[in-house]
Amino acid sequence: MAGRGVLVTGARVSGLALIAPLRDLGAEVTLADGDQGLLDAAAAEHGVGVCTPDQAVADIARFSLVVTSPGWRPDAPVLAAAAGAGIPIWGDVEFAWRLDLAEFYGPARRWLVVTGTNGKTTTTSMLESILRAAGIPAVACGNIGLPITDALRAGTRETPGTRNDVLAVELSSFQLHWAPSVHPAAGAVLNIAEDHLDWHGGMQGYVDAKARALTGEVAVLGLDDPVAAGLAGRSGVGRTVGFRLGVPTTGEFGIDGDRLVDRAFATDETLALTEEITPPGPAGLMDALAAAALARSIGVSPAAVRDGLRRYQVGPHRAALVAEVGGVAYIDDSKATNPHAARVSILAHPRVVWVAGGLLKGASVDELVAEVADRLVGAVLLGRDAAQIAAALARHAPQVPVVRVDRGHDDRVTTTDAPDAVMARAVEAAAALAGPGDTVLLAPAAASLDMFADYGHRGRSFADAVRALDRPGDAGAEPAQRPKDAGAEPAQRPKDAG
Repeated sequence: MAGRGVLVTGARVSGLALIAPLRDLGAEVTLADGDQGLLDAAAAEHGVGVCTPDQAVADIARFSLVVTSPGWRPDAPVLAAAAGAGIPIWGDVEFAWRLDLAEFYGPARRWLVVTGTNGKTTTTSMLESILRAAGIPAVACGNIGLPITDALRAGTRETPGTRNDVLAVELSSFQLHWAPSVHPAAGAVLNIAEDHLDWHGGMQGYVDAKARALTGEVAVLGLDDPVAAGLAGRSGVGRTVGFRLGVPTTGEFGIDGDRLVDRAFATDETLALTEEITPPGPAGLMDALAAAALARSIGVSPAAVRDGLRRYQVGPHRAALVAEVGGVAYIDDSKATNPHAARVSILAHPRVVWVAGGLLKGASVDELVAEVADRLVGAVLLGRDAAQIAAALARHAPQVPVVRVDRGHDDRVTTTDAPDAVMARAVEAAAALAGPGDTVLLAPAAASLDMFADYGHRGRSFADAVRALDRPGDAGAEPAQRPKDAGAEPAQRPKDAG
């Protein structure tokens, strides 16, 4: 690549992380983005060439390669122009894989890939903890936050530190779509439910992207999920290993009594006790089984698996208790960014005031609402697709009181003080619906980017609003009463709700 022009699409974390390794290769880097502020910042900080997507389309012939950030759709004009001109298009993960395979930063690492609609980050973090407990220089990277190229450069002359011999790689469906050459030592598909259908053009495109994690030596599949389990015949690998919450058969990981058991790489090996797994409950156990299967696939001992799982601590915004106010528990599960994740969260509590809404990304919530209707004592909706959730509640849970809190339904929320003001009104409305013993649960079933910077911002906004209810001196107070002038009127049921 020395002296060749490379176009990087996207000037956020993934795109910026590509600048240094491309320069290490001698490439001439140009960054394209539709946000001029991001381009100006990149030019000032990194001294890189910048252009708008329209300018990139006009000048596409001067580039030998396009490396795209994962969120860019294949039909984006600049990518379509590159494809039409016969210019290779790699995702950031594809680029990292080829860089590692070429041993540009030393001997190639072993990649252990984790994907799925839900549980990716927890599983990847558990896997990192297990690998480190085994004494293996390893790091969690990819969609979890640390760019893979940064993980590759660690321990080199360019980036002093400890070299990583194994990478625990969380990959989204976007990243997998743009990474056709990746063949990990082992890859896991935890589960597959409707998500990002607008980006992939439907469910089949989404499933096909997830299945790319299974092109290595070992495929690990969640057997309790019918779509993930159905990928067994598509993996094309030397070995398929399943995991389930029930008692495992030969070739599987599972739960036998109070034990997490390996019957795939051993006859009957106890890996941990169920009471030792954090977070508790079915989702945590499934993630632990998947992480254990990936670690065992490269020879990690049962003792290290147990030690790593014991050491693991759950990350923020994943079913975290914020506070209890007036006998009501307030739970932040902002990471529940799709209906499948929200389902698991809601089913963990008997009586829920559900705080939901955002970007549904083409997913339907009807099946979710129908299943959890008997647990809902109220729902507070916000965000762009709140109306779709309200309509589903009208169809499947007409007995549940619904409050809409957004600029169209709350005249106390303005453009200047949203989105935190919207969340504050939502928490107040939820507190008015909840009684002692209930749970106010932020499990949005939707992405956050219509209002918030990310799901972390949404979770922090929720927590701040809850703490405003729990001021000193209010510890034993009754749940907050809904102000008469709240302006957050119950959502109107569609006339054709049926």
